[in-house]
Amino acid sequence: MRHFYLDFIFTAIALAVAAWWGYSHGGMGGLITTLSITAILAVMEISLSFDNAVVNASVLKGWDEFWKKIFLTVGILIAVFGMRLVFPIVIVAVTADLGMMQVIDLALNDPKEYSARLMAHHAEISAFGGIFLLLVFLNFIFDDKEVHWFDWLESRLAKLGKVDAMSVFVALIVLMIAVSWASAEQSSAVLIAGVWGILVYLGVQVVSGMLEGDLEEDLENEGNGAAATSAIMKGGIIGFLYLEVLDASFSFDGVIGAFAITNDVIVIMLGLAIGAMFVRSMTIFLVDKGTLDEFIYLEHGAHYAIGALALIMLLSVKFHVPEVITGLIGIAFIGWALLASLQHRKAEAAKLT
Repeated sequence: MRHFYLDFIFTAIALAVAAWWGYSHGGMGGLITTLSITAILAVMEISLSFDNAVVNASVLKGWDEFWKKIFLTVGILIAVFGMRLVFPIVIVAVTADLGMMQVIDLALNDPKEYSARLMAHHAEISAFGGIFLLLVFLNFIFDDKEVHWFDWLESRLAKLGKVDAMSVFVALIVLMIAVSWASAEQSSAVLIAGVWGILVYLGVQVVSGMLEGDLEEDLENEGNGAAATSAIMKGGIIGFLYLEVLDASFSFDGVIGAFAITNDVIVIMLGLAIGAMFVRSMTIFLVDKGTLDEFIYLEHGAHYAIGALALIMLLSVKFHVPEVITGLIGIAFIGWALLASLQHRKAEAAKLT
């Protein structure tokens, strides 16, 4: 439980703030309603983001303690306040040509109008996040891995992955299909948002490649000790940037889905923040316990869940997909992967007896 004690403290504080906010705006009835919605949003965020925690753990497991602390401090500030509060406000401010203070006033005093302005840009938000997550999934599925969950499928896809830029090619095809679903007024915005999703993903890869190139120079010029320090710093920086962009893409769906439950931006931030805190701690828990090594298909299940989420986000450009379906699909893949991992362990143990 040591991984989660700060989360329980934060949850108690967040619920206290939610209770005060609800009571000040609606008496005891408002207090009960606000607490209920905050709890629902927290559970929704955790259920939607468990696959995010697994993928985060696959990146984080090679980090040292310093970068783990950065992930849990600076990273959580970005995740909670940046993506769950500031980002929606920035979107409304830019698209509605309003100042930040005007949008904050709108969010606090006219939440229905604020929600309507944000939801008006749901298509392009989904295009950006959906394409980014799709590339995460495609690069995993096209990678020639040592461990295959569905060997008959993944071994064939790994051969396709040897073709340069295969994942980008597939992502562009999917993006053009999504653009065709958008209305005439939104099609150009959806296309631009999707292209930005590709550019951001590739940008992370470019920065990673540049840092790796610098590391090779360090190995040649500075000796093993200095190179090891350089590797830790540079690997931590690029990994941290990647995880923050990944978390942002996951949070789009949660933020947009939250407005289907309530228009109160304060309640949304509190509920999603509780969920984000637990997801971060869950990531560290998975790393410290070596869960990904123990359950060898768990990472596969998380990436399949990411692929499903990406497609759902892109489908939402035209079709409404209930958030409960998104959450259940993710949980189903994770549960399936856990069961398959247990069966694999039993089979391996039987070979040794």
